[in-house]
Amino acid sequence: MEIADLITPRSVIAQVRATNKKQALQELAKRAAALTGAPERTIYDVLIERERLGTTGIGMGIGIPHGRLPGLDRLCGVFARLERPVPFEAIDDQPVDLIFLLLAPEAAGSDHLKALAQVSRLLRDRATCEKLRGTDNADALYALLIDSPSSRAA
Repeated sequence: MEIADLITPRSVIAQVRATNKKQALQELAKRAAALTGAPERTIYDVLIERERLGTTGIGMGIGIPHGRLPGLDRLCGVFARLERPVPFEAIDDQPVDLIFLLLAPEAAGSDHLKALAQVSRLLRDRATCEKLRGTDNADALYALLIDSPSSRAA
């Protein structure tokens, strides 16, 4: 599985305006709803329910909110670069400015975990994150995400 299997140019958002975690998740839910056809509120509720189990802020300014969505037929990702970092209750207490939302079908099984591992591997690469933070162009962000050496399966 590669990052290109999870996102399309339409699922990459540059310069998202949000002042807190809730707003950031609402913006991503809105974009995911447009991509999947699922109700925005349903997506948001899935994300909030997952956040109640523990933060998806993995540190270094990165959040990977995720969840299983009823009715979804494939893994779906949305990447956002926030205009300004927001408090995200991350494990290192640092605000988040790079968010990769991952939605999986209810029956995704190990594919969901493999996709999470792939996204985590990509966003733990400091050089990749520096490049992502260095552009506010959605097409450039998409190219960086899919062309990174760590965007390909191990």
